[in-house]
Parts: sequence; C-alpha cells; structure tokens
Amino acid sequence: MMKLRPGLIAGGAGLTMMVLLQMLPFWVAITTAFKPITDLSPQMFFPGNVDWGNFATAISDGNILQAVVNGVIVTGVSTALVCTLGALTAYPLARRVTRLNKGILLFILSLLMIPPLSIMVPLYSMLTQMNGVNTYWGIIVVMVTLHLPVSVFLYSSFLRNVPRALEEAATIDGANLIQTLVRIVFPLLKPVTATVAILAGVSIWNDYSLSVFFLTDPAVRTVAPAVGAFFSQESSNLGAAAAASLIALAPVLLAYLFLQKYFMKGMVAGAEK
Repeated sequence: MMKLRPGLIAGGAGLTMMVLLQMLPFWVAITTAFKPITDLSPQMFFPGNVDWGNFATAISDGNILQAVVNGVIVTGVSTALVCTLGALTAYPLARRVTRLNKGILLFILSLLMIPPLSIMVPLYSMLTQMNGVNTYWGIIVVMVTLHLPVSVFLYSSFLRNVPRALEEAATIDGANLIQTLVRIVFPLLKPVTATVAILAGVSIWNDYSLSVFFLTDPAVRTVAPAVGAFFSQESSNLGAAAAASLIALAPVLLAYLFLQKYFMKGMVAGAEK
C-alpha cells in the first residue's frame, strides 16, 4: 500500500475538523428542533422520541411559511432586476471607453464603500414619504439599489473580455443593437450572471439589518426578520426556534442541491474576476 505523507495526513485531519466544526451548529439545530420542551438531554444527542410539534408551532405561531413565500418573492424579483439592470448598464460603460463613462464607472464603484446602515435614516424617511415601508416594492427597490454597484462592476469586467468581432459580425449580417444584445452578447454572460445571481440572491435572502426596519408588518416579513422575531418571542422554547430556522433554511438548501453546478461555475467565474 502507498504510504501517506505526514503533510497529507495533517491536511486531511485539518479539513475533517473544519467540516465538523461547520456542521456542528446545523446538527445542534436538528437535534433541538426534534426535541420536546420537556427533554433536558444534551443538545448533541438526537432525541429518542421524535417530536414534530416544534415545526407545527413554528408554522402556526411564527408564520414562517408566509415569511418563506415573502422571501422568495423579494429575492426572486430583486435578483432578476439586479442582473438585468446591471447588464444593461455595464454594456455601454464597457464598450464605449470615454472619460465620462470612466467617471460614471468610478462613481458606481465608489458606492461600494458606503455602509448600508449609514444611510438608514434618510432611506427610511424617503420610503416613509413614498409609502414604501411594509411593501414588496419598497424593500425590492432598496435591495436592487444596494446590489447594483457590484453587478455593474462584474458585468463591465466580463464584457471587456468579450470580443467585439462577434458584435461586428452580427451587425454585418443585418442584426440591430437589440438583436445583437439578445442573441449574441447576453448568452455569453451566463457565467457572470450566475455569479451576480449567487452573490445578490444569497445576500438578499439572508438580509436582516435592513429588512427588520423596512418590514415590520408580520404579513410582509421576509425570512431573517421573521425568524428573529419568533426567536425573541419563543426564547424559552428553543426547539420551536430551531424548527423555524430549519424551515427558513430549506429553500436555500434545495436550491443549492438542484443548481449546484451553476453555483460552482458562478463562484469560479467570480473568483477569476
């Protein structure tokens, strides 16, 4: 048998330890979610009698399913707008390298340096005057605005590497600008679109700091503020709080399982940029 090098053994042991540490909170959440409130056994051990009552409590009292639906709507619409507007904005900035476009791109990139919480007060005041608090469109506008700079930056960086000869050939064949974008340019943006969708979608789904202020009505709360509110309400019932967290985690986990190859391609493309 081939002898294992000490370095490989140490690396494998370190990787195994890292995986176990990453999985530990998830395992504790599972064991806690299936324990009745009267079970005082250590949280590391799976209960002998599985209790589904915590999930029923999370659904009935925590309104978690409605929060998941709200999160899917807000995340889906916001991510689609971030990808579409980012691509349309980045195309002229990448194809027409002028002083004005360079200044616009630098201004967009400078917005990345602004912490979102630093503009919370004026943003909340503006949305209040526009009746956008506790509405889908209000939180969608906020999320799209905050994630557009990253989208424009990634799309513009990717478009610089797309050969202009493809567009010139399409023009010679009689295609107009819209046809060139739809049939030639946009299909080539699939890798960077996956990157933008992953970065924006995961961030919007997990957002708490902004959503907790703009979505105070339980009927329109997304996942993160709904789980936070339910946890503060049921702090004595950790099983129900853990069940609510697992329900909120399920859509993201399922999306990753079915779209794993796109996740990997998107993350690799993002790393290259």
